[in-house]
Amino acid sequence: MKRVDTPELMDTTPVPPDEMARTFNFLEFINSWFGGNGVMLRKLEAWSATWAPGHEITILDAGTGSADIPVAIAAWARRRGFRVRITGFELVHEAAAIARHRTSGIPGIEIVEGDVFAKLRAGAAADYVIASLFLHHSPAARHVEVLQAFDRAARRGVIVSDVERTPASWTAVWFLVHAMANRIVRHDGPLSVRRGFTLPELGALATAAGLGYLRAAREPWFRVSLAGEKTP
Repeated sequence: MKRVDTPELMDTTPVPPDEMARTFNFLEFINSWFGGNGVMLRKLEAWSATWAPGHEITILDAGTGSADIPVAIAAWARRRGFRVRITGFELVHEAAAIARHRTSGIPGIEIVEGDVFAKLRAGAAADYVIASLFLHHSPAARHVEVLQAFDRAARRGVIVSDVERTPASWTAVWFLVHAMANRIVRHDGPLSVRRGFTLPELGALATAAGLGYLRAAREPWFRVSLAGEKTP
């Protein structure tokens, strides 16, 4: 299946707040039940073996959406007794407002509205930089630049999670969104798959970016990841 760069509605069309909230409700369902949260938590769980007791771990989430992944990470950290501080960056004003509302009262989560790359150029940094279903929203010509920006901001490691581009994943997403989702997701869901990545493509991006510590992996539920920790 050939990759396309056709823009998604969420990237190009103003979406009323109530419709955006319904869109994020569906995306939260997908992340919770179909692997989005799991990719991040599995990597952090493995890497947490090296975390010093009592040390605060900082995480930067690029394109946080409704911040459901920071919420999942914060809950995991509380269960495990880790101190974690997560900053979610979100460009879209309405989405940032939803994220602030949904994280209100949850310790250790901050939502910052604005262009994450402008923030990174201004010096924003963290132990880990994470991005879920974010990379495919960038034009193909910028993928290497995006990974390099994440690498510069990450002191310890990077986790990029996205959708795998295969005929099977497109078919599964098409049926799921047409059975359960609103017009935004019915349009953008299958298109996200067409904008997604194969495993070799992710590996080639890491090589082109000069980031040899990042490894591409196939994840459950038609996900792929590009992740790794830096050598101390």
